[in-house]
Amino acid sequence: MRIVAVADTHTFEDDLSDVPPGDVFVHAGDLLRGGRLTELEGVARWIRDLPHADKIIVAGNHDGCFATDRDAACELLGDAIYLEDAGTVIDGVRFWGSPWQPAFHDWAFNLPRGEALAEKWATIPTEVNVLITHGPPLGFGDRGPSAGRKGCEDLLERVRKVRPELHMFGHIHQDGGTWRDGPTYFANVTTWECERQATVIDIDVETMVVTEAQVPPRTTR
Repeated sequence: MRIVAVADTHTFEDDLSDVPPGDVFVHAGDLLRGGRLTELEGVARWIRDLPHADKIIVAGNHDGCFATDRDAACELLGDAIYLEDAGTVIDGVRFWGSPWQPAFHDWAFNLPRGEALAEKWATIPTEVNVLITHGPPLGFGDRGPSAGRKGCEDLLERVRKVRPELHMFGHIHQDGGTWRDGPTYFANVTTWECERQATVIDIDVETMVVTEAQVPPRTTR
């Protein structure tokens, strides 16, 4: 299975020069800038026109219309699968998606660190192959413009219990890339507002092992 993944496009999706072909397209959140349904209309057309057989969308902190008017937002997405603390199975691969992250200004899907976030992560099932969150776990792809790591420690704790084969996320624009830690392959698939292209990850569906990852360099629009 070839997964083609992006995050943090922020309505600059037309600046992605070439979205590679694959089996599953994943957007790990921040499709929008202001979070309005009117913004989503254009992004949704772009997603609908992509050739991938299956498309999975997880919201981010800039995607407020999914928090305030989820039904209307999902209707715009057409056949794309929207995951909000929910899962889906594609060709035997179990996906789970969640939009939450530690509180960051007055944006959508924010929760304080600690018990509130831990309760959300506790809903991630143990039988998950591919986890998609908007925000990163602590220590992987979570270095922002200011000092210190921005990832969620409770998310990392849950990932280490669930042990998915792949965990994809975005949110932190400055730290895209991939890392392997034990059985889990971590990937910050941010496009930095489309200054980076899509990340391509191959999974052997027989063994559920990540066999290859193509990580794009950052380029300037």
